[in-house]
Amino acid sequence: MSAIAQYLAAMGKRVAGSDRQFNGTDKTLIEEQFGRLGIQCFPQDGKGITPDTGAVIISAAIEQSNIEYCKALALNIPVFKRSEILAALSETKKTIAVGGTSGKSTTTAMIYHILDSCKTHPSLMSGAGLVSLQEKGLPGNAFAGDGDWLVIEADESDGSIVNYKPEISVLLNIDRDHKEMNELLDLFNRFKKNTRTRFIVNASHPLTCSLSADHSFDFGLAAPAGFIGANFSQKEFIISFTVNGIDFTIPVPGRHNMENALAAVACCSAAGIGLEPCAHTLRSFPGIYRRMQRIGVKRGITVIDDFAHNPAEIEAAIKACQSAANRVICWFQPHGYGPLKFMKDELSERIAATMNSRDKFYISNVYYAGGTVSKDVSPQEVTDRICHFGRIAYCIPDRNKMFEEFHHIAYPGDVILLMGARDPSLNDFAKAVLQHL
Repeated sequence: MSAIAQYLAAMGKRVAGSDRQFNGTDKTLIEEQFGRLGIQCFPQDGKGITPDTGAVIISAAIEQSNIEYCKALALNIPVFKRSEILAALSETKKTIAVGGTSGKSTTTAMIYHILDSCKTHPSLMSGAGLVSLQEKGLPGNAFAGDGDWLVIEADESDGSIVNYKPEISVLLNIDRDHKEMNELLDLFNRFKKNTRTRFIVNASHPLTCSLSADHSFDFGLAAPAGFIGANFSQKEFIISFTVNGIDFTIPVPGRHNMENALAAVACCSAAGIGLEPCAHTLRSFPGIYRRMQRIGVKRGITVIDDFAHNPAEIEAAIKACQSAANRVICWFQPHGYGPLKFMKDELSERIAATMNSRDKFYISNVYYAGGTVSKDVSPQEVTDRICHFGRIAYCIPDRNKMFEEFHHIAYPGDVILLMGARDPSLNDFAKAVLQHL
């Protein structure tokens, strides 16, 4: 939503918006950033909707009882879903759409970084902020360039991925997350059919490989992929590997980020960028907000903040940190009761299988953002099952008690890995963890 707001403002539209986090007095960082862009922010109380409002755009989280939704209907103001507007905007340029269960934001950012560094002046709408744009005082998840390309993150969780008709599509992986596998396969198959020119998949993932249009354009760790990653190594939080014999070094950790980079390289090759320029530009990839973001080091202990919130992402994040740590101390805040109930068994099993005997795992209360939801699941169920598999896990409901816990249990050489989604306070929480060490 915030990306669309910025993009429309850059097009000269008069834009305003609301959020549950806005209270009308204490301004959040995003409110300050939007203010500088001329975007007015309101509490979600209906005052931002007036008779002269031309359209109202809502996210999938907005319920029919929402006061602003009801007011828009009462005033006969057209109401559009986020995905409808994003689809319309994507028709204005040659669009690259990045889909898959995990890695979308990072891959989208890598593609944008390569295209931007190669002076193609691309546009961007993503789910996470690029550090390079944030350093300019922007939220970082959107930019309106004057070139031909628009890079977007295509979301499957609400089914909206089928609304886009990209020039180039990238499919990273398919794992059980918001939907069952048969639903996901149907969505991604329709995503493929809607792609105009090039459909690129991860040939090393059995399900995505089954949807390949032409393996010569795919990426993976072995044949039949046309772009093959090999010779992976990680030193601290920097990875190195080769793509078809060309050396790559990127300042992000984890094998999953090699796959993200492979996807970006395959995509940019389809857009006319060679392997060597890709390798050169990714050396300076600045990373993105809350994706393996190093908050800092204190007493020899590194604090990492990551958006991981499903079993595959959490497994990948733990593995990435294990390569750089004596021990990984994990903490996870589930991002909703529905998602936790949906994934708790797989989550417990994959975490237990990924942890080693030294690692520790903590979980706290579910983040509740409001709305109608059944609260019939407990985080304790996750840690009980992890312990059943012989690993060390604790449920500490109040996350503020983690400050003292981390202070006492963490030692030099440890990595504290903090994971979760949706909650806008998580990055501040990570900074507070570092401060309390």
